[in-house]
Amino acid sequence: MQVSSNYNNSFYFQQNYHKDKEENKDFEFSTEKSQENTQTKDKEKKEEEKENTQKVNGKDLTEEQVRQVRELEKIDREVRAHEAAHQAAGGALAGAASYGYTRGPDNRMYAVEGEVPIRMQKGNTPEETIANAMQVIAAAMAPTDPSPQDYKVAANAMQMQNDARMEQAKLKAQELKEKNEENKEESNKNSDPKAIKAYTQSTTDNSLGNQYNKSI
Repeated sequence: MQVSSNYNNSFYFQQNYHKDKEENKDFEFSTEKSQENTQTKDKEKKEEEKENTQKVNGKDLTEEQVRQVRELEKIDREVRAHEAAHQAAGGALAGAASYGYTRGPDNRMYAVEGEVPIRMQKGNTPEETIANAMQVIAAAMAPTDPSPQDYKVAANAMQMQNDARMEQAKLKAQELKEKNEENKEESNKNSDPKAIKAYTQSTTDNSLGNQYNKSI
């Protein structure tokens, strides 16, 4: 009975398969036709995409990829110009520029970030320190679009400049004090009693002589 049951079940499924096949001929034809349409559309889409691609730097790119490349090219130019401005204004205080890169759809590397080291260097005198600070400030603010870090460097240089000016003022005050003391000592020497007496006597003699000459 088990064998018979298996046989009947198998036969049943075979019957249904053939029956469904007969009943669904139109459906199968419709499905095949739909698949053909889908394949045709995919082929047309690929051909359209191929027509819309552009060769950029030796690579075939879609319109979206071309836009990405153009944006990366713009960023690269801006980053390099930014760091070049720092270097030009920084002079001997500025180091070499370094960059961070990203790879574009065209397989090229584009600079998307950069930095230029600059020495916050004190001079041997307040005047030298002030000059260095002013150059650092100029270098930090040289780009047309200073970054937050640029403003921070400029602020630090401004503080260094202010400290140097305070030191400069103290030194000038000390020099003025020493000069005043020297003048005071010189003045004390000129106010010697013997010198005053000799000057008075000389003046009196001249007056008498003048009076005598006038009387004659």
